[in-house]
Amino acid sequence: MRLVVDCRYTRIGQHDGISRFTAGIVGELAKRQPLTMLISDRRQLELLPDLPWQLVTGPTSPREPFVARQVRKLRPDVVFSPMQTMGSWGRDYALLLTLHDLIYYENRTPPRDLPAPVRLLWRLYHLAWWPQRVLLNRADAVVTVSETTAGLIREHRLTSRPVEVVPNAADDLPVPPLPRARPSRNSLVYMGSYMPYKNVDTLVRAAALLPDHELHLLSRISRDERARLTRLAPDARLTFHDGVTDAEYADLLAGATALVHASRAEGFGIPLVEAMRVGTPVVVSDIPIFREIGGDAALYFDADDPRALVAALGRLEQDGEWERRSDASLTQASRFTWASSAERLLELLRRTGAERDTRRGRRRR
Repeated sequence: MRLVVDCRYTRIGQHDGISRFTAGIVGELAKRQPLTMLISDRRQLELLPDLPWQLVTGPTSPREPFVARQVRKLRPDVVFSPMQTMGSWGRDYALLLTLHDLIYYENRTPPRDLPAPVRLLWRLYHLAWWPQRVLLNRADAVVTVSETTAGLIREHRLTSRPVEVVPNAADDLPVPPLPRARPSRNSLVYMGSYMPYKNVDTLVRAAALLPDHELHLLSRISRDERARLTRLAPDARLTFHDGVTDAEYADLLAGATALVHASRAEGFGIPLVEAMRVGTPVVVSDIPIFREIGGDAALYFDADDPRALVAALGRLEQDGEWERRSDASLTQASRFTWASSAERLLELLRRTGAERDTRRGRRRR
């Protein structure tokens, strides 16, 4: 099987969720199956494994609908894309597309780093379900990263193609000595963006009710958003890191009482897995995807109620509760690895390629 993986959604400099999914999956796939990566900028190679690659046009290029003309020169049997927007006009290979989530149907503010014309198209695209159906039905099979999103795909009848779950995972962080003991300082960590649906306001308001806790906000933040959150709860002990390295992130998690997250919608929840993998309990909003990822190890609260978050954190102060949650977190996190996800994806790739070959053989008779 000649396999090509679309790596053009890899960020330059630092991963986002889809970029990390791409790099994690392609690295493990390559241990099991020779493949070629598609990139659109040589700088993307800095965050990708050392594998054969081919430079093609970018995914936001006007030429994207016809990118298959470039891909066909590699003579692939199967192409896997970690997004659903890869062009397919004129393809002669099996194609698997990925839909990570349906967040932007209810939260239509697009990512701010996209060009203005793309942001406009993004908004228009999410006004109706039919454009998503058109994209997904071009594929031979559809991949998603959680059972929660797979259920939503089926509920909204977004595709007639087979839907397979290939879970997201997290990169390895240095693990502190185990078993963990509760940290001496009350330190809370938030890793994520400041998009409205992330609902960081609830975390900040809860921090104001916890004068003995410090809330560390790790991601890059604009000056205006930082000022707004500071005004929202002047009594909260907030530390804005404005971006952290992997080593800094690992140190902050290792010293944290809990990772906290109040999101109203997610496709997966990589920060939960990252925290649980180092034995840090997670206290998160009570939404289906976080129940799927956190299981019985996590504590849950109403996303719109800061006092509910305070109460959930209070449970960690009961005798032995923090240590019990820490141990359970390690077990829960072991369910999500790039190796197991790559095995599931490779099985699907081989099956999809074989089914396409069978259909071609029938047509030739």
